[in-house]
Amino acid sequence: MRHFLTLADFSKEELLEMIALAQKIKAQTKQRKFVPYMEHQTLGMIFEKSSTRTRVSFETGIYQLGGIGLFLSSNDIQLGRGEPMKDTARVISRMVDMVMIRTFEHSKLEEFARYSKVPVINGLTDDYHPVQLMTDYLTMLEFGKENPVVAYVGDGNNMTHSWLMLAAIMGFELRVATPKGYECDPEIIARAERLAEENGGRLIFGNDPKEAAKGADVVTTDTWISMGQEEEKETKLKAFDGYIVDEAMMSLAKEDAIFLHCLPAYRGYEVSEEVFEKHSEVIFTEAENRLHAQKGIMVWLDQHR
Repeated sequence: MRHFLTLADFSKEELLEMIALAQKIKAQTKQRKFVPYMEHQTLGMIFEKSSTRTRVSFETGIYQLGGIGLFLSSNDIQLGRGEPMKDTARVISRMVDMVMIRTFEHSKLEEFARYSKVPVINGLTDDYHPVQLMTDYLTMLEFGKENPVVAYVGDGNNMTHSWLMLAAIMGFELRVATPKGYECDPEIIARAERLAEENGGRLIFGNDPKEAAKGADVVTTDTWISMGQEEEKETKLKAFDGYIVDEAMMSLAKEDAIFLHCLPAYRGYEVSEEVFEKHSEVIFTEAENRLHAQKGIMVWLDQHR
């Protein structure tokens, strides 16, 4: 049995198998062919941190695969009343076939997986957001960016950490530009660099977003003010001055470069209105691909019990 906690849990070949499944299932979905790969199976969806895209994509995805999703907020289950994570895991995993968790501390996810009898998927933690990166990779392939140079401009957060893992495992070049004081976790950087050495990836770190964007095939960012960090807003806005992905920054990338954003996007902060709307077809294809990428992940995990 395998869990999907970080991309580093898998080889390049395994991740590509999941992507291939996602592409196959997406094509079938577009033809209105809903193959019951997970017929009568139940996905437990534990949300300690709320989300639009994560809930809709997983709940719709398991339904299209022939199963059913159960939305479980921390207010609805005993986690919200102090039950240990390991006890919740041992109960829920005896009643469902797979679990997706969206929470804060990555250690909580790891504890749940340690005691679970069924595969566990990371829907987001403070350290990683791997399902989003599978989505982004699927989207890059669809827009012809198979071996890209990617520029990540912004905060050294869970999205950046997952970009590091994707680039390291898939073997492409990732340039990360963060303000001073907002760099990635050193331990996660070290882990990604070891993987990059093994797979031919190239990870470049700096504090100049324009330098990162020069000649890039893909430019990407994330919101600077994450959920639960609103009190840091004014401090962050000063620190991130000059990090907005606008037309001037995109003009430094390749002429056919695409812009990715995992959403929600705050125009005028991390991205300009003009760049967002110019690349909206890519961005909303990326948003839709959460549905298809996650179906590929779920089916792969089900096949490797």
